[in-house]
Amino acid sequence: MKLQSDPHSGANTITGYGDGYVEINQTPYAHAVLLSSDGAISEWPVQSFEGLEASHFAQMVDLKPELILIGTGNKQRFPKPELLKSLILAKIGFEIMDSQAACRTYNILVGEGRQVLLALLVEPS
Repeated sequence: MKLQSDPHSGANTITGYGDGYVEINQTPYAHAVLLSSDGAISEWPVQSFEGLEASHFAQMVDLKPELILIGTGNKQRFPKPELLKSLILAKIGFEIMDSQAACRTYNILVGEGRQVLLALLVEPS
């Protein structure tokens, strides 16, 4: 699915997504990513939902976002509460949803000028 972006905003936006990829600023990525509205796009070292570890969430805290969206792949799945402990202790709000919903929500929040971080698992259907 292609999404419209505002090329004049300067913010990182999701411009498309599908089975096995996400397109950020019109560049496709076939791996998990961490994406902030105004920062770098980086590979998130997660191979699968089952491979999530506490250190993956601690990495997000270090980026000091206002809000974190966690896209868990093709379906919404909730990580074990102990994995989310670093986010809770840092008092950073987070939402967990399937990756397509996370992409749409991320673009809306970026459009509102929010400092949001997207942690996105990319997997084939």
